[in-house]
Amino acid sequence: MGAYWRSWYEVDDLKSDVMALWEDLRPMYEQLHAFVRGRLGQYYGREYVNPKGAIPAHLLGNMWAQQWNNILDLTTPYPDKPTIDVTDEMIAQNYTVDRMFQVSEEFFTSLGLIPSPPEFWEESMFTKPTDGRDVVCHASAWDFYNRKDFRVKMCTVVNMEDLLTIHHEMGHIQYFLQYKHQPVIYRGGANPGFHEAVGDVLALSVCTPEHLYEIGLLDEVSTDEETDINFLMSMALEKIAFLPFGLLMDLWRWEVFDGTITKDNYNERWWQLRTEYQGVVPPVPRSDFDGDFDPGSKYHIPANTPYIRYFVSFVIQFQFHKALCDKAGNTRALHRCDIYRSTEAGKALSDMLALGESLPWPDAMEALTGSRDMDVGPLVEYFQPLTDWLKDINEKEGNEVGWDPHWRPPSDEWTAPYCKENDGKEDCAQICTDLGYDYMCSCNMGYVLGEDMKSCIDVDECMVNEGRGPCEGMCSNTDGGFHCSCPDGEILMADGVTCFGEGDTSDDENLAETFLDHYNTRAQHVYYDQVSREWDYNTDVANEEKQDLMLEQSLVTSAFELEAQENASRFDRDDFTFDNNRQLEKLLYIGKSALEDEEELERYNELQAEMETIYSTAKVCEEVGGQSVCYPLEPDLTDLMASSRDYDRLVWAWKGWRDETGPYMKDSYEEFIGLSNKAAEANDQPDMGAYWRSWYEVDNLEADVMELWNEIQPLYWELHAYVRRKLSGQYGEDYVSPDGAIPAHLLGNMWAQSWGNILDIVTPYPDKPTIDVTDALQEQGYNATAIFKLTDDFFVDLGMIKVPESFWTDSMLEKPDDRDVVCHASAWDFYNGKDFRVKQCTEPTMDHLITAHHEMGHIQYFLQYKDQPVVYRDGANPGFHEAVGDVMALSVQTPEHLYKIGLLDVLDENDYETDINFLMSMALEKVAFLPFGLIIDLWRWRVFSEDYTPEEYNQKWWDLRMEYQGIVEPIGRHGDDFDPGAKYHVPANVPYIRYFVSHVIQFQFHKALCEAAKVVPGKQLHRCDIDGSHDAGQLLSDMLMKGSSQPWPEAMLAVANTTEMDAGPLFEYFEPLYEWLKEENSKYDVTPGWDKSWRPLGYSDFSTASVTTPGIILTMVLLICTLIMNRN
Repeated sequence: MGAYWRSWYEVDDLKSDVMALWEDLRPMYEQLHAFVRGRLGQYYGREYVNPKGAIPAHLLGNMWAQQWNNILDLTTPYPDKPTIDVTDEMIAQNYTVDRMFQVSEEFFTSLGLIPSPPEFWEESMFTKPTDGRDVVCHASAWDFYNRKDFRVKMCTVVNMEDLLTIHHEMGHIQYFLQYKHQPVIYRGGANPGFHEAVGDVLALSVCTPEHLYEIGLLDEVSTDEETDINFLMSMALEKIAFLPFGLLMDLWRWEVFDGTITKDNYNERWWQLRTEYQGVVPPVPRSDFDGDFDPGSKYHIPANTPYIRYFVSFVIQFQFHKALCDKAGNTRALHRCDIYRSTEAGKALSDMLALGESLPWPDAMEALTGSRDMDVGPLVEYFQPLTDWLKDINEKEGNEVGWDPHWRPPSDEWTAPYCKENDGKEDCAQICTDLGYDYMCSCNMGYVLGEDMKSCIDVDECMVNEGRGPCEGMCSNTDGGFHCSCPDGEILMADGVTCFGEGDTSDDENLAETFLDHYNTRAQHVYYDQVSREWDYNTDVANEEKQDLMLEQSLVTSAFELEAQENASRFDRDDFTFDNNRQLEKLLYIGKSALEDEEELERYNELQAEMETIYSTAKVCEEVGGQSVCYPLEPDLTDLMASSRDYDRLVWAWKGWRDETGPYMKDSYEEFIGLSNKAAEANDQPDMGAYWRSWYEVDNLEADVMELWNEIQPLYWELHAYVRRKLSGQYGEDYVSPDGAIPAHLLGNMWAQSWGNILDIVTPYPDKPTIDVTDALQEQGYNATAIFKLTDDFFVDLGMIKVPESFWTDSMLEKPDDRDVVCHASAWDFYNGKDFRVKQCTEPTMDHLITAHHEMGHIQYFLQYKDQPVVYRDGANPGFHEAVGDVMALSVQTPEHLYKIGLLDVLDENDYETDINFLMSMALEKVAFLPFGLIIDLWRWRVFSEDYTPEEYNQKWWDLRMEYQGIVEPIGRHGDDFDPGAKYHVPANVPYIRYFVSHVIQFQFHKALCEAAKVVPGKQLHRCDIDGSHDAGQLLSDMLMKGSSQPWPEAMLAVANTTEMDAGPLFEYFEPLYEWLKEENSKYDVTPGWDKSWRPLGYSDFSTASVTTPGIILTMVLLICTLIMNRN
């Protein structure tokens, strides 16, 4: 957590940076410390305040010795001269709390800054309630994130200290007001210290004698040096005295978080740091052994509020002060500068505040101060007159600078550091406590001290309660602890001691919440390990050791999920909150992990890994010049399918890929289906297809998607008819019938799922430009990183979250040369809230540019919902996750956007023919895909339900492709073939209907975001580019951050103002093309639809000369051997 807190500052090593600042400030602090210690010694006596020791912490006028201004009466340099404490004057003038806030408000508005809204004055809590209720009195400012409700909570007392605190809190309020129009993720300080500094920098003006005189709280302004030193001393007791405390609070916590210190020495280390940095010591002994935990007496520890922000603030507020004083035309010494009523200073400050955290903090710092670094120079300049005076007086009075860390004030309770000085700790088995003249040994929890008073003996917690100890079931003693277990048929609940019997339930929602918290913590670790092993395997797929590690971890993950399912099932949830109920419900359905037979689970994992390996390592080979040359899918076969127009060469690649994948996994797939269905039954579903459909939380998903398809079908049929005519003209009617299905290998893609690669053949107006920027990407030297940087910039320009630096260092954006990988593009969430990656074998093509946006859409979803409970870290439904990147790509692919980013030379917005070319390119990608996105899972659902037998797998696959896509295999397929296995998602067992859903709802999202972006009225939907619209980004972010915490219709309603999936926006997008296609097909007397009986020339020619894959060679060898045997 310490590292996480430090990451907010977006610097390489925050600890080193603040330590460097402290080393520059330490001499000034040590001079102040020496002077104050000398004055306290005069008052209390040197016996209690040693002139060379640390200062007892209780003597500094503050419960935590963090600021010392309350001992100004003891430390005033010139007691006969005035000091700047106007408390008495405030009381004499009958100041009220409300008036104090109004004085502060008037200061901000005098600078031209934003006045507080009415809600602030109506809803804030300015004083401690008198009705008997307890409140947290610690002053704080509150942003309610609705852009109008901002409040302060403070138990204000009429005094000068609280007047300054009010300015501090009103500084937060002003920051809220300035950045309220930013996206939610940018509503914060440029770094956490900025937020703390804003009110304080105003207070630096407010507390000047000049300002207090201006507002009538000081009768006169004295300019003599002695009064000036008194004023600077009052400021130093507040500002300089605080610096080491502001530093050490988080130095201590960072060590706690990283395990450097443990609960056994929390308090010891706390006081070591306080003595080392502050030069303060506890007035009486404090001991971990006695259960003391002094850090907990400071609000920010139990409230878990990071504290280094205050140290940062106390440095940068002086940088801000100097910059604002320069803007205000100040000519006085920095510590006497008052920027009151300077609208120039206000404008400079306002410009920075309005940025929120939309820019890295060095940019915000530079905008105001001209510097990109935190710099102690202005702070040193402010206090320079006092520092010079302190050096002189300390030398004159003999006040020694620095302190002896071992000195302690007199007390019978104090001990000397015997353990360390006399190595007494070596004699203690576990813990050594100093007694001054000696030491005492003790033991950690779970142990007792041995008779020798040094050794530690394990306590057997199980001895009590008839051998059960604290356990409800069985108790097993462990070294320093115990472990509970339960009888057969019962399970151990999340509290670690309670057993639930078979059928037992609990309606205790507190217990359920404890369980969910426990699950969430463990799940992040378990899933991180699982995803890490999967990543290692997928990026080195032929490495058997990595495959074995992945399979081993998969068993661990499944056992964890099964345990969580058993725990979740034991709750009677009828009266639970919606959120708790939904989380528990999601834990009940765990896919393959529900297989309780470990051998079956192991086999399931092995089968899936085997099929993925077959797919990912397959190559198609041919003889070239007497040598075998082999081609992987990515990039070789993919490029060939995209670019070749040789009919036979395309048949060779198409058939070769299927021969080298499907047949090798068919038997495994059949076995895999049986195990999948067993897992589904264990999840209370009839088969795995039904289990997948249940994720959509609708009554009949198949009926819903079929209804959508029936609406879309006319558009697809018109596109199919047009493309078929063009291909028939290219290849001849023997190969592409004017009224038949289209041979699957001619559509520019290995699976005929999208047809964008044949745009050169089917462009409506060849003399007009098309929107394919592949050449521009290559000419401009784009590589994988540049493509993804471009994509990240698009999201950031919408006000969305920038990917972390680890994304760039840990992702696999290009295909490695030294190993086989799964090239299929994918995005990865490592479940630790900071590690997100993409795996893609990126090429500089437009297709891969769009794929990059798709994958970065997943990454953005991960980033947005990373703070949700683990069970909610998913899309509202699976199609939502797929749609996010695609909806961005709908803007990115517009001519307007490509022109804007320099990938398109000419933009002609009003040319109808160019517009139709653009829509055709989009239809070849989007509309062409729809039936393919539908049939993969129509086929699998019937496989899972056993409507299709293994003998029918391939035929039924092609029946569906014919029925819905109008696609025919170019060459006959056998019953032994298994062409579904040639598509990654089948061996990888990735449900596919999500892509069909995505291709519908992305247009709903696109329309809603275009409306939010207020794109020029009349602009057609297909020409809308939302780039740079924070309103659109905010609308989308609000949905994404919810993950799956709500049913998807609610998420859809929040964005698109409907609870239904609707093909209307898709039709609206393609309406101009649809009308053009109908007219074009009619002109050439082309009838949409296809003759299902037609087959291309060569369909039954299984010995096509150009096909020489190893699979075909093997078939020929077997045939020859059979003939020879028959002759004999």
